[in-house]
Amino acid sequence: MLKLLQQAVSEYTDRAPGESPYFTQVPGFAIMRSNHARRPRHMIYRPSLCIAVQGSKRSIFGNRRFLCKAGQALLVNVEMPARSNVVEASPKRPYLGMVIQLDTAILRQVLSELPEQPASAPASHGASIIDLAGPLTDCALRMVRLLDTPEATPILYPAIMREICYWLLTGPSAAQVIQATSTGTAETGIMHAIHTLRSRFNKSVTIEELAAIAKMGTSAFHRHFKAVTSMTPLQYQKQMRLLEARRMMATDAINAENAAFHVGYESPSQFSREYARMFGAPPRRDIIALQKAYPGLLSASAM
Repeated sequence: MLKLLQQAVSEYTDRAPGESPYFTQVPGFAIMRSNHARRPRHMIYRPSLCIAVQGSKRSIFGNRRFLCKAGQALLVNVEMPARSNVVEASPKRPYLGMVIQLDTAILRQVLSELPEQPASAPASHGASIIDLAGPLTDCALRMVRLLDTPEATPILYPAIMREICYWLLTGPSAAQVIQATSTGTAETGIMHAIHTLRSRFNKSVTIEELAAIAKMGTSAFHRHFKAVTSMTPLQYQKQMRLLEARRMMATDAINAENAAFHVGYESPSQFSREYARMFGAPPRRDIIALQKAYPGLLSASAM
């Protein structure tokens, strides 16, 4: 089955116009191809199934590293900033990958319909590596084949997504998957706090406020938050701010000073220092290099 998936993705990328990543007409579905290893790229992961079809890719969340090899998938249950790069690829055997963003509404619906609810895992990390079992590989293959019949997408996509959610919720990683639903788990409070940080990343939010939202004491909240994201709330907010500023400068032609104020920095000089520390170069130089290396990439939502 994996060979069929490799063939389908390879054929799609051979005929697809433009450059990787290929954002398809299927909601939240993208395909990647790279003929060589790449340097780490900062991005925001949303709840998704990130499949290594051929080659391998490394993703880093805070201080945790995940290597995803062919036939495996990085399962992300929580929206988190990360660094990611292709580590195994060549012109003869390129890296081929897929990102299937999980539809959390369908995930909740499938969860509610299960005859037995999976047990939650307290303070489990928001990302994990899973083997791409037979049914999930089949779902991924049908997603690729769906691209040949765009008129069928509105009818067939929800059914395939339901099946993906079912296999995830009944598989060995079910306890982690239910984190993405933000309902009915011991970590619901942490998820609410993460959503608050995501929606208010450009505003000042204290640990006390976030702990209150999570309905925890401050020390317990800080410990649980780091267990799920591998970073502190302050680190999470800072990375979200800098990633948004980078996107604005790359796609909206906003200068560094305006981008800094927009994402919540009061000092442009502090913004520039922290930006260079995270991305390895001052804003202007980084954006020029980024646009050359990834033309058109930042115009679409990160996945």
